[in-house]
Amino acid sequence: MELLRPSSVSEIPSNSLLLAGGTEVVPLLQDGLLSAATLVDVRGVVPRGVSGNVIGAGTTLGELEVQPGIPDALREACRLAASPQLRNMSSLGGNLLQATRCWYWRLDYPCRLHGGDRCHAREGEHREHAIFANDFCASAHPSDIAAALVALGARLRTNRRELAVEELYRLPDESDRRTTTLEDGELILEVELPAVDASVYLKAMNRKRWSFPQVGVAVARIGGETRIALAGVAPIPWRIDGIEALDTATPLPRTEWKLPLARALVNRALASLG
Repeated sequence: MELLRPSSVSEIPSNSLLLAGGTEVVPLLQDGLLSAATLVDVRGVVPRGVSGNVIGAGTTLGELEVQPGIPDALREACRLAASPQLRNMSSLGGNLLQATRCWYWRLDYPCRLHGGDRCHAREGEHREHAIFANDFCASAHPSDIAAALVALGARLRTNRRELAVEELYRLPDESDRRTTTLEDGELILEVELPAVDASVYLKAMNRKRWSFPQVGVAVARIGGETRIALAGVAPIPWRIDGIEALDTATPLPRTEWKLPLARALVNRALASLG
């Protein structure tokens, strides 16, 4: 495998695998779930740091959790996302593009995300899986930060376009198994935050700290609008209009426990905003 360190985005070759912090890409390479002839270290070309309401996609979670100028929901999501070692390596852009933690996908079962014709989790072990949009794929999106940014109404700038963070994600289906809308060669460069009145992120996890969300709840108040987004409950970060939307969930037999947990966290988050 060839390793490149380009000096500009235009030097990144097509069909290459991009690497920033490496906390996601390297394990997937080791497990054979990713492969590429060319690995591109993009740390030299992706913006890093915070300038006003704009965050470089190369900024680490560790840097963001101590940044006083960003909304509480994002800082807390970063603080709870991983161990200190991982937070000091993981980039914001890389975290948004995390692959599912579904063990069937991670063990390379021929599931639907791998191009197969069945979701093994629906019939097998699925205690940690989705309670929304789980008919085609029952995996649960693992990013705390993605849910926080969706609730905050954040926008992305890539080397090709601008879009809402919410528009970065798509539900997989028979015609397209991807869970993001990124095109080949498209690179996340910056995240722009709107003015936020108040926000909060709450998370339930197996251990007290540093594990993936069983359920994560981000709530933000922006110009009189209250926005709610959930982590760990659907194949993508899941936006809901209000707590009553939890009544439309479609839990699997062993994921029903997530519903009262989600309801309790949403109620707590809303109450904390006053």
